[in-house]
Amino acid sequence: MLDPRRLRILLAVAEEKSFSGAAQRLSLTQSAVSQQMAALERETGVPLLTRTPQGVSLTEAGRLLTRRSYPRTTRWPPRRRSR
Repeated sequence: MLDPRRLRILLAVAEEKSFSGAAQRLSLTQSAVSQQMAALERETGVPLLTRTPQGVSLTEAGRLLTRRSYPRTTRWPPRRRSR
């Protein structure tokens, strides 16, 4: 079974489209978010995210996982922060 904490982080990364945005939202460091996403990708055996200088986007596998993990996580879709 996949770690629900990592799934919540993946959902935040998907929503924010960046590791730093997800980190701020979850009160984590950007490094912690990056490490957790790398661990989740190792755990699943497939790339879940495409990383570019403009941000992060989900791969097809990432989109499938976020859709399937939605009922297993709390507060999804997450509330948007006031900017």
